[in-house]
Amino acid sequence: MRKRMVGAMCVAMLVVGCGSSDDYANDPRPPRPQNVSVSVNDKRVHVSPAVIGAGPVTLTVANLSSRSRDVRLEAPAGTSSACVDTDTASGPINPQGTARLSVDLVEGDCLVTVTDRGRPRAATLTVGRERPSAQPDLLLP
Repeated sequence: MRKRMVGAMCVAMLVVGCGSSDDYANDPRPPRPQNVSVSVNDKRVHVSPAVIGAGPVTLTVANLSSRSRDVRLEAPAGTSSACVDTDTASGPINPQGTARLSVDLVEGDCLVTVTDRGRPRAATLTVGRERPSAQPDLLLP
């Protein structure tokens, strides 16, 4: 009985080992995600770093103002090249609160603005060409 079981397992493993002959597309991974800090106070919006390469980005927004704010990435007035494919918004951020926003940036310029009546002065985020692939980096999520 035991020999039959071992034999059946060997045959099953042999069949499973003979996979399909489809070619595997070894596409490079996207660039490693970068962090961008955005702080909002009652007078202005500050972005650090203000220049970054295209690819995945996590915006960490700190609302240091006295009222709830909604941070947006949008194309500068009079231009058609924005650093995001669609307008992106964080949603309301409570006073003294934080939020995270994950976006894929493309080459171009963006205004980081606040949608509010008493708008603080917007900041500019400049996105250059795409960052290198994270293919050779080990132990990345």
